[in-house]
Amino acid sequence: ILNGDYEAAVKIFGSNEAQHRAKEMIDDLVRRKNSEYPTERSGFFFFVLSTDGDCYKNEATCDRSGNPDGSRRPVIDWASLRANKEKYKAMKWADLPPMKKNFYREAWSVANMTPAEVEKLRKDNNNIICDDMKEGEKRSIPNLVCTFAEAFTHYPQIMDNIRRVGFQRPTPIQMQAWPIILQGLDLIAIAQTGTGKTLAYLLPGFIHLDSQPLPMDQRDGPGMLVLTPTRELALQIKAECSKYSYKQIKSTCIYGGGNRREQINTVTKGVDIVIATPGRLNDLQMNNFINLKSITYLVLDEADRMLDMGFEPQIMKIILDIRPDRQTIMTSATWPDGVRRLSKSYLKDPLMVYVGTLDLAAVNTVEQNVLVISEEEKRAFTREFIDCMKPEDKVIIFVGRKLIADDLSSDFSLQGIPVQSLHGDREQYDREQALDDFKKGKVRILIATDLASRGLDVHDVTHVFNFDFPRNIEEYVHRVGRTGRAG
Repeated sequence: ILNGDYEAAVKIFGSNEAQHRAKEMIDDLVRRKNSEYPTERSGFFFFVLSTDGDCYKNEATCDRSGNPDGSRRPVIDWASLRANKEKYKAMKWADLPPMKKNFYREAWSVANMTPAEVEKLRKDNNNIICDDMKEGEKRSIPNLVCTFAEAFTHYPQIMDNIRRVGFQRPTPIQMQAWPIILQGLDLIAIAQTGTGKTLAYLLPGFIHLDSQPLPMDQRDGPGMLVLTPTRELALQIKAECSKYSYKQIKSTCIYGGGNRREQINTVTKGVDIVIATPGRLNDLQMNNFINLKSITYLVLDEADRMLDMGFEPQIMKIILDIRPDRQTIMTSATWPDGVRRLSKSYLKDPLMVYVGTLDLAAVNTVEQNVLVISEEEKRAFTREFIDCMKPEDKVIIFVGRKLIADDLSSDFSLQGIPVQSLHGDREQYDREQALDDFKKGKVRILIATDLASRGLDVHDVTHVFNFDFPRNIEEYVHRVGRTGRAG
């Protein structure tokens, strides 16, 4: 509820279907209450929404005071709160330690590029496009780097990590993102899944943490927060943090479904980087188990997916407790209205870098075939599809519900076809084992619900087969286009 006393503006979050249903229920609620209290506008009652959208009214009735026992509710002076907003804000952040954000030393070879050379490099590297989102006079976009040394030559431990892993050259999004992030600017990075966005923000994040005026062991909480939509993606980012270890920086992973007590113990003992799903982090935040005021480097990773999954309320609550002068990085595979709104709310004068296109249509590396067949023919067609797979092929089969995933998996297993199923009701260990078996090629068929599959980052999948087609065909097309897989 955004404002108002007896009449209020209400903001509804969720999918289009959920928003439509909620609006219908609120409209019905208002109509019924107005008919019951035609002249008494101060009556109210509580309601809850169940999973199937039913609405329930409690038994308590309220008089003009607004409380069942007749006591008077305290009146909130909204005008005074709004008038003193900046004063309260200044009081909240008055005791923050100093922060540094600019750590970039531009290489001579980068500084001396001509505008024509820069334009050609961007075009040759999958058409890198840059834009300044600041209103008014636009700033110059930093030149992109072509090698790791041009970005990190002054940070030998970062270079040692890169040599150890064996990377040859940066990806397009990294080439342009690193000069921007290392200068301390906010960034919106739009690129397909699997294009190196994680390292684009992770390596500058290490430098940011290590170079703050206040040493890490003297801070009252973590310095870097990565918000991500799913536990699988959170665990993958945690693995990347461990792979590129830097200056004894400690990281931890917080996600729903994990051991809550263990996560609380880890956080309270002290960590430098927190990688978290919004729901579980909001839980620890609201119960005062974690201090977010110490965060100076915030990453909203896969922002479009977090909004798709309805995490915006939790993100809003989390960011309220993070210092406003932080550096913020947002990554996304698409650029829908929700992500644009989020960027305007929580990033300060960001630069935008996108690789390829902002169009939501499927990428040109995906061939999509839509076959409409009867329910009875689905399993036979799927079996024929599997029988025709080449030895090197790997397939993900999307299904609508976990029961279908288990049933189809059992059916194939009885036919001697090795498969793994992946859905939200499986234990975390079983989910990780299923993903590991699939990635290593022990099984070539993964049957997954859409919710469970949101954390997949499997680069060698050759086919995506949709067993239960979504109601919205465009949603499926966009989802397949974001993953960059065959459909």
